[in-house]
Amino acid sequence: MNKLMIKGVALITVMLVVALAAVIATQMLARLQLQIQRTSNINNNQQAYWYAMGAEAFTKRVLFTAFESETDITHLGQIWAQGETTYPVDFGEISGEIIDLHACFNLNALRTQTSDPSSRIKTPARVAFEELILALNVEGISEFEAEYMADALSDWLDEDSSIASAGGAEDNDYAAKEFPYLSANNYLASVNELRVIEHFSVPVINELKKYVCIIPNSNLYKVNINTISDEQPELLQAMLSMSRADAEQVLSARSNEGFKNVDEFFNLPEIIKLKITEDQKQQFVVDSEYFKLKATANFNNSYFQLNSTLHVANNNKISVISRTIGRD
Repeated sequence: MNKLMIKGVALITVMLVVALAAVIATQMLARLQLQIQRTSNINNNQQAYWYAMGAEAFTKRVLFTAFESETDITHLGQIWAQGETTYPVDFGEISGEIIDLHACFNLNALRTQTSDPSSRIKTPARVAFEELILALNVEGISEFEAEYMADALSDWLDEDSSIASAGGAEDNDYAAKEFPYLSANNYLASVNELRVIEHFSVPVINELKKYVCIIPNSNLYKVNINTISDEQPELLQAMLSMSRADAEQVLSARSNEGFKNVDEFFNLPEIIKLKITEDQKQQFVVDSEYFKLKATANFNNSYFQLNSTLHVANNNKISVISRTIGRD
């Protein structure tokens, strides 16, 4: 009996050891598979990244080619303005779109350098921004709300902590919120920053996104009359305080190659009757120097999205001044 008991205990011990070894082996195999999959994902993501960087390099070449022959004009008939284009690559594809940052309103244009609130006057950019908000016809938004939003944005951008006017907001206003923070007192890096600025509502931001953009670290306010979309007459309407019908007429008067110079634009009947000032004329150009690439690359179901801002200097010096990863 004792021998049988010993054999039974030995058998049970062996079975426990085998079971434990099987569990350990299973766990090791599962971890190995996880590591293999993780490594594969990293490799795929890295390849998608380099596909996106390839799109950026290709964009530089496209812009160089476009401005090599037309050095003083930018228009929608050039090769860069083809809209979103998709190219097949091994085990994936690359999609990209080049956007002229002079065909939209640069929100950083509301940044002023003065620290004296009493000396601040409404610049053409400030006036145009308020007019643009009104032109969007968002329910519940009047001149009062538009002015307050412009005040708050100006305070967010300026260098000081002084409130510019009644609708302004600075550190004390933001620090008093349930989840406190401070004002940037610097340039915007993304249009999405409007969500944390006082007075801006979601409906207004959603509409504004179609017409505004960001030129990094620059308050440049120059809009290219040749590249404003036919579907966005509100931008021209706001800049010149004109009717929507006249704005649409002006945009339809452009040829495929756009206006050769700003004087052609100013000599249109719809513009002449406005009797615009010299300050208003300074808002417009026919040549652009800032562009944005929105590129999406996928490789074996791994996706990578890249937003690059490019600066074109002297038509042949093209540099990347900012990159952001993910949806802008």
